[in-house]
Amino acid sequence: MKAIVYKKYGPPDVLHLKEIEKPTPKDHEILIKIKATTVTAADIRSRSFTVPRSVWLPARMSLGMRKPKKVILGMELAGEVESVGKAVKRFKQGDQVFAASLVGFGAYAEYICLPEDGPISIKPSNISHKEAAAIPIGARTALHFLRKANIQSGQKVLVYGASGSVGTYAVQLAKYFGATVTGVCSAANVDLVKSLGADQVIDYTTEDISTVGETYDVIFEAVNKSSFEDCIKLLKDKGTYINVTEPLPDARMVWTKLASSKRVILSQNAPETPEALDFLSELAEAGKLKVVIDRSYRFEDIVEAHKYVEKGHKRGNVVIKVSVEEE
Repeated sequence: MKAIVYKKYGPPDVLHLKEIEKPTPKDHEILIKIKATTVTAADIRSRSFTVPRSVWLPARMSLGMRKPKKVILGMELAGEVESVGKAVKRFKQGDQVFAASLVGFGAYAEYICLPEDGPISIKPSNISHKEAAAIPIGARTALHFLRKANIQSGQKVLVYGASGSVGTYAVQLAKYFGATVTGVCSAANVDLVKSLGADQVIDYTTEDISTVGETYDVIFEAVNKSSFEDCIKLLKDKGTYINVTEPLPDARMVWTKLASSKRVILSQNAPETPEALDFLSELAEAGKLKVVIDRSYRFEDIVEAHKYVEKGHKRGNVVIKVSVEEE
């Protein structure tokens, strides 16, 4: 089978197409023929090894000290179950599925084997494989953090970075849970964020969020470009500040948690179970969750896709068409 591999950390050009052996599912695994995958921020960080200094050593131990341990990137996918292990009960040959592969990576390939009890769900019938492939990381992350914040109907939520992958889902899910949502993005993305259900949209290039005169129950930082001090000032007592990109608290965050009633929730992986994807699948099937796709690239053009995402201005998701059926 064909796969995109990398043998050293570096710029997008370290990725190259290679023929490798097609995997065979173990007893509790399913073999998926991948039709689409994505380029996520996590793929960019893993490929280039640009991680926060605070987690440099554990990241090196996880990803590989001198060179990558996992040579095939790709952390979310959609495709068709080609075969199943003899002990598999949840899936059968021919099932259309979408899945997260964050633990072992490997979605930049024509086939992948995944454990049946992992984050895999039946693909919503009313969306394409390209759209389904863009749900497992961004939407699952947004859902996980909003649930951690115990979001309630009637609350006011601010989403900073509302036009990115996690942000577009955070806006929609907060609205689904009954919140009043303010999105923060650039002028070019104001109409997009409004179309996702935001009640108010702030253009950060012309307006400072510290001067909006509002306070919020939840502030969801999806891109780590806002001022923590400004956000805390806008947060209500007993409110929750979420930052999905920061793995460890700094002194300001620790002091906020110790000296006030305000909560601080930082980057953490969602549980590797199917429950969240099943829930998100139902929302998409019901037309209550929209997938925003900025650009689609062919499998062999994945280097260009990485170059584009690395610029940091994508709207929603960037998708890779692995199968010619998705052309």
